[in-house]
Amino acid sequence: MADEDDRAAATGADERLLEQLLAEANAIVPHRLPALVDRCAQALGLDSATIYLADLQQHLLIPLDEQTDRLPVDSSEASWAYRTMSPRVHDSQGGGTAWLPMVDGAERIGVLGVRAGVLDGVRLRRCRILATVVTSKRTYSDWLVARTRTQPTTLPTEMLRAFLPPRSVGRPGVISTAVLEPAYALGGDAFDHSMTRNILHADIFDATGHDLSSGLTTAMVMAGCRNARRSRADLPNTIEAVDQALAEWLPEQSCTGVLCRLDVDTGTLQWCNCGHPPPLLIRNERVLEHALESPPQPPMGLPFRLGPTHREVHETTLEPGDRVLLYTDGVTEARSEDGEVFGRDRFTDFIIRSSTAGQHPSEVLRLLIHAILEHQGNDLSDDATILLVEWHPDTRRSQAASHNTPAVHPERFGTRAPSPWRDHFAAETGVIRKEVDEHDEER
Repeated sequence: MADEDDRAAATGADERLLEQLLAEANAIVPHRLPALVDRCAQALGLDSATIYLADLQQHLLIPLDEQTDRLPVDSSEASWAYRTMSPRVHDSQGGGTAWLPMVDGAERIGVLGVRAGVLDGVRLRRCRILATVVTSKRTYSDWLVARTRTQPTTLPTEMLRAFLPPRSVGRPGVISTAVLEPAYALGGDAFDHSMTRNILHADIFDATGHDLSSGLTTAMVMAGCRNARRSRADLPNTIEAVDQALAEWLPEQSCTGVLCRLDVDTGTLQWCNCGHPPPLLIRNERVLEHALESPPQPPMGLPFRLGPTHREVHETTLEPGDRVLLYTDGVTEARSEDGEVFGRDRFTDFIIRSSTAGQHPSEVLRLLIHAILEHQGNDLSDDATILLVEWHPDTRRSQAASHNTPAVHPERFGTRAPSPWRDHFAAETGVIRKEVDEHDEER
């Protein structure tokens, strides 16, 4: 009984200490975060804690502590936690090291490394809470943004990146994830995705040219789409609003794109293609040829120069496990030194093989964009952007929605979709608790 009282008292003291440190973290300037995180770890009986953020191109894990070495994403225990979005625990004679993935919503942002003579699951989980402070500060801190960059950034890139959403968004049953290159010298490519209740909005854009006016065009298109979406406009009205904006403010510019709306409960996919390469549908590990092709429509901005244009919306119903792929022509047209194009077949085969191997969708695209860069000698002649939507519905929800009856949700993250990325959406602390508790039992 005395031992239980002692443990309860220690737990209460730890919680009060953690609350105090979190309050301090909310007010601290970002460059002082590393020392605060380390102090919190020591106060909780751990030796040290270090936060690492992935760089812009996801080649490196960069520590917030400027005195600590960077780690490669492709070959380290820390990177294993980042790539798989699963905790990694390593034992040694002097104690143990745990690497915990840091995730903001559906987007992986880095890892937390914790060292201790004895790894205690409870304190480890509490210490990890401090990593969430970084997610609340990184959007508004130039220091945190600069830490994740390894090269100078062009002005058009800076402007476009201010508009870009997180690389990944989603909820149980669906994820949308994207990448784009060249990371530090963007032209007119961009992507956008967002969840509104049961609807996933996923768009891709490619403005003409590769200069500041191209970036400005794409920024205006994205703003126009968001403004219409937030006003609950349908797809034709959304694109018409963008057409009008470009005609008024940038009359010499145009932008191709594909705008998609996916009902996550029913699998109903609507899309409108504005002069862009057609989306691809991958089902049962193969591309369904022509499945999402549609009659050509002019790029956004052209209708007011060409005359009235009726925007057609197309619709299909996805099957569980389907992947929808949006991309710009810089992906398939990337050329090696001897003139060999990367090509659509190599592009889709890479995604199918990596997904079959159990890679998380975000990791699939990370590996793919690196392969495209390598194919063209890390010097792209055109922007290359890829957006991947993967749909793994909760069968009960889908059936309830199709019968217009309320879906039953026994718990917030209760259903485990048959996908390698499903564990991320099960309460993260629960996943870590299982990993660490198993480790404690082995010890």
